[in-house]
Amino acid sequence: MELATAIFYLVAAVTVGSAAMVAFSRNIIYSAFSLLGTFAGVAGIYVFLGADFVAAVQVLIYVGGILVLILFAVMLTHRITDVQITNRAAGRIPALVMVAVFIALLVQTIQETPWVKAKEIVYVPTTGAIGDLFLQSYLLPFELASLVLLAALIGAVVLARKEIKE
Repeated sequence: MELATAIFYLVAAVTVGSAAMVAFSRNIIYSAFSLLGTFAGVAGIYVFLGADFVAAVQVLIYVGGILVLILFAVMLTHRITDVQITNRAAGRIPALVMVAVFIALLVQTIQETPWVKAKEIVYVPTTGAIGDLFLQSYLLPFELASLVLLAALIGAVVLARKEIKE
């Protein structure tokens, strides 16, 4: 087995393991931190696919922005870890049946698909070309998107601001 293949399987195992911890952890803090491993693993898979720009965006937006937002929301919510679920077993049997059906469909699809080995792909960096397009052909939509994000940020500040009572 080549080193790249072994690293790919390691990244895939970390991604799937972290996703399982997100889904099955009873503690929301552990689930939020496991989401970090899932997002980082997905970025690693994007690197293996040759999508360097998408991998960088995955790290910047999801790991750097969304995950931090989720962690702040979880940490700032009072007594979120004190929540007690009264009926943990509700819906387990239907969920297990659905999972079994989906696994059977996946296995059937994998077995019946005629897999064709693709030609060797030469990966080239795409980040420079995307940056050039943003600053040349798509400059106006890029700037409009920044204005929409600025308006959303101002709206969030206005909504989150506390009123000062005199």
